[in-house]
Amino acid sequence: MSYRITDDCTLCGACEEECPNKAISQPDPDSIYKIDPKKCTECVGFFDEAQCVSVCPSECIVLDPAETEDVLISRLKKLYPDKDFGGNIPSHFKK
Repeated sequence: MSYRITDDCTLCGACEEECPNKAISQPDPDSIYKIDPKKCTECVGFFDEAQCVSVCPSECIVLDPAETEDVLISRLKKLYPDKDFGGNIPSHFKK
């Protein structure tokens, strides 16, 4: 799993709107948001940092556990098999 949302979630929904992979959802209106580990790439391939983390007002999105860049790029390519990302894939690993 790449990221996880803790019980400190305020149900604001900011993270769901920012996720480029649609990996974040709210199972029901009274529960905290969940991150699908099969879809989460930590925004590798789209941004230089995880967008959900950067917009979360309660700072409740944490790594669980950290994954390597290679694992995340592999997941990205499986999610978007027809997209050519070229050689310069945006990633927080390159900071």
